[in-house]
Amino acid sequence: MNELELDNIFIPSKIPSKKLMIILHGRGDSSEGFTSLPPFFDIDEMNYILLDAPFEYYSGFSWYPLPPNQFTGIEYSSKVLTTVLDQLFKEKFNPQESFLFGFSQGSLLTFEFGARYQQVLAGYIAISGYIYDAKKLLQEINPHVKESQWLCTHGTSDGVLPYATSKKQVEVLQNAGFKIDFKVYDKDHTIVEDELTMISQWIKKILYKDKSTCK
Repeated sequence: MNELELDNIFIPSKIPSKKLMIILHGRGDSSEGFTSLPPFFDIDEMNYILLDAPFEYYSGFSWYPLPPNQFTGIEYSSKVLTTVLDQLFKEKFNPQESFLFGFSQGSLLTFEFGARYQQVLAGYIAISGYIYDAKKLLQEINPHVKESQWLCTHGTSDGVLPYATSKKQVEVLQNAGFKIDFKVYDKDHTIVEDELTMISQWIKKILYKDKSTCK
């Protein structure tokens, strides 16, 4: 979609629909790194847009600088994502049938941007990330977002973003009323096949909750 503020790869659904999954990559990666997800999820009526972060980082991109200088980048990326999602939802797609999916830095934006965004999506998926400021987030959230579906996964052997830190941050949100399913895997800073299978089933359960079987 060339009219968007961020470079992207758009993968249309096999069956026309207004369902959309927005995918946010991690530091140093790009939209190319997640093109294998749509075939794996196997949801015929799901459109996918894989976004490139706004800042160049070696051969890829990043959403914000390394600690302790994250805030300005997080704030900028959140503003850009607001513009992009507003465009996507203006005519083409339905937020109530759409999902925000982020890995690592993309996971942080799923929380920091997604929880503040004015539109409430069908689900939010945050993988192997952390939250910049959980208490501040609770003060600034779109209150209706807490009632949506959240899935957060993390690896106990993550050497980039420690499991214990993320677990504590998620618990702060859970204790404040966020409906977050927190799933733990014996993995490093990556995504494993069992995890993807679980995520696919989680998405389908939301999409087909009124149907007896998943497609």
